[in-house]
Order: sequence, then structure tokens, then C-alpha cells
Amino acid sequence: MTMTPPRRFRCHRRYAGAILTAIALVARPLPGQIRVNPTGVNVSGQSPTTVFLTFGGLGGTYHAVEALWCGELESAAPDVGSRCNPATVYGRLPLQYNRSQLASGVLTDIMSIPASVARQAYDAAVRGENSSFFYVRRFVGSIGQPDQYVSVTCRMAGGGARVPLALTDVRLSFETDVPVLLVDAGGTPSAVKAEIAYNGTGRLIGRWEIVRPGDEMPETKDLLTAATLAPAERGTQRRFEELSRFNVFLPPTGRTTLRGPDPSRLPTAGEGTYVILLRIEVSDDKEGDSNLAAVGAGSSTVHSGAVAGFPLPTLRYVVGTASTSATTGVDAFRLLAPAADARLTPGQRVTFAWSVHTNVKMYRLEIETRDGERVLEAYAPDEARRYQPPSWLLERANGRPLRWRVLALGADGRPVARTAWRPLLT
Repeated sequence: MTMTPPRRFRCHRRYAGAILTAIALVARPLPGQIRVNPTGVNVSGQSPTTVFLTFGGLGGTYHAVEALWCGELESAAPDVGSRCNPATVYGRLPLQYNRSQLASGVLTDIMSIPASVARQAYDAAVRGENSSFFYVRRFVGSIGQPDQYVSVTCRMAGGGARVPLALTDVRLSFETDVPVLLVDAGGTPSAVKAEIAYNGTGRLIGRWEIVRPGDEMPETKDLLTAATLAPAERGTQRRFEELSRFNVFLPPTGRTTLRGPDPSRLPTAGEGTYVILLRIEVSDDKEGDSNLAAVGAGSSTVHSGAVAGFPLPTLRYVVGTASTSATTGVDAFRLLAPAADARLTPGQRVTFAWSVHTNVKMYRLEIETRDGERVLEAYAPDEARRYQPPSWLLERANGRPLRWRVLALGADGRPVARTAWRPLLT
């Protein structure tokens, strides 16, 4: 027996196509609406995650102003899109992590999810709430248009093969545990290594480079991985003398140790400070691909394997003659690292280092703003040659440029020598 639907639910075949078309038009972004790709990604539920995003449809009149993570969305009416429910906000993208770049109406964005946000989302899932959360970008128009909210769904995973390949932490060091290595002219430095934490899996491709004394130092853009930059910027990073290349596979284990170049290739002929750079190139990673056609910004796919939300650290060694390396007089008392005008970034493990001085009981490290406001004062014993500041140093600096110096203190606590001030950027 065939059941006939009530008359009010009957639909003539000739109207079916029109109804389906109307439904598709409702689901499709409206003309002038900002779009993002990818719209959903797998992220680690226990550690930081970094994802490359592309926003299209800004039309030259919209600009991004903030980004939030939250557990639930709500209508943004009378604005466009869905915004975060204020009661479920997990965190806000800090200004120092904002690496978005706008060019020709297309915004490329690096979504760096802190571990604190991932933990909150995980705890919410344990309580029985939705296991997914959202990254919401707000865009403001310059000619009185309504604000637009664009969201990306973040699906929690284990940080393995289905998560975009992204570096979450990189630490460079010599095999000998010193912040700045002193090498005699003509000698051979100790081996270099990079300890890397990451999400996802794929190939890590790149090269080791060296900055010789007198060369122009790299800028922050030069220290980013190539996948962190907008496609148009990826060929504009400054190149330095190449020491060696690498192309290694990263299994979905989350950590690896990358061996540096052959120590015999590190130059030591001329005296001065040499800087070793780790340069990471773009690799093809399906999980992190961004489709430009989906946002109306072209027809190609942007690969972003090995993206990172921070500049890669550098490693220094100082070359001098045997006599100058052993000198401990007042004239030899100087700052070693970080370099002048080095930029401190969140998550960076910075170490302040200085040379030795004789007949001292302790050292005093002073960090202050350029106008003389003291930010940090720390003491180190006479055998110390380095100091790692607390994590709140950047918060106390609050974006202001800094300067630092070290004083050598005698038995009576009075300075017997002091270095010159060295500027820092935050």
C-alpha cells in the first residue's frame, strides 16, 4: 500500500529544482561577504597548534581587528556572520602573535592556538560539551559597513598525522652547553643541533646559513619559516651564506633533534661574532593547504607545511685569538648576547650572556626602558656567565624598547666594571 503525503507537503517536480537552488543560495556566502579557507581544521587538544588561513572578499574596505577562541557561536545580527558567545570565550589572539598580512584584498593569517586555549577546550569536552571550538575573526569596514565575523571550526585531535605540519618550539644549541661559544681563530666550533617540537607529519626542508662579522643582520621577517609568510612574500627573505641543506621526514611523534652542519664548515678565519641561522622552507602538506578559489582570490592552492607563529632563534659564536679569548681584564668585559637591537618575542627562550671579569663577587644585570624605568634587576654569582629572565619580562616591557647592561661587583658590593648599554626591541 502506497502512502500519499498530505496535500500541503506535495511538491510538483517542476518546482523541485527551484527549491534546491534557493537552499544552495542561502548556504552560499552572500556577495561582498568575507570567506575563509580552510573552514575547519584538526588541532591538537594538548599542545599549541599553528594553521595558515586565507581570508578573501575584503574588497579593500575591511580590515581585521581581533580574533577570539570560544566554545559556542551566536548570531552577530545586525552585523554579518556568527560571533563568539561571550560566556564561552577561551582566549584572545595576543597582538604579538598577530602575523596577518593584507595584500590585494586577501588576508593571510597565522592562527597560533596557545596551549592554554587547547586545555580549556579539552576540559570543556571532558565535561560533555562540544569537542570542537571556534576561531572567530572580526572585520571592520572603513566606510560604515556592518562588521563581519568569520569563523573557523577547530576539531580536537591528538596532534598527529591529521593535524597540519607546524613547528611549535625550536631551540638551537651547541653540543657544549654554553650560550655563546668562544673559539680560537682557525679552530673548529662544537657541533650544532636544533631541538624541534611540532604537530602533524611530513617533510622538513631547509638549510643552515651563516652571518659573518660585518654582514647586515637578519630582520624578523628573515627569521620566519617561509610557510608563515604570504605567498607573495615567500621569495623576498634575505639569503646568507649557505652551509648545508637538509630534507628529513618528521613522523607523527611531536619531537625531533635536527643535526646542524658539519662543524668544519663553520668559518673561523676572521675574528668577530658569527650568527648561525636555521632556515625552514615550505613543504607540501595536505592538512594545511589553503584553497584560494574557495575565497575568490585565485585558482591555486597555497601550501603551508612547516608553518610557525614565531621567528626562529639564532645561535652565535665568537672567534678570537687565544690571547684575546683568555683575556679577563676590564677592557674585555663586554656583553655577548643577545645582539644589539635584537627583538624579544613571546615564547622565545632568550639568554643574556657576558664575558668573564676577574676579582668579582657577583654580577648585576640591569634591564630598563630607554627613558630609564627599571624593568628587571637580577644578580648572578661570580662563576655565572649568563641569565635567563622570567616569562613576565615582555609583559612588564609592554611593547616599549629596552636596554640592558651588566655590572661586575667587588667584595664590598660596589661596581668594579660595567658594560655599555645595549638596546633591545620588544
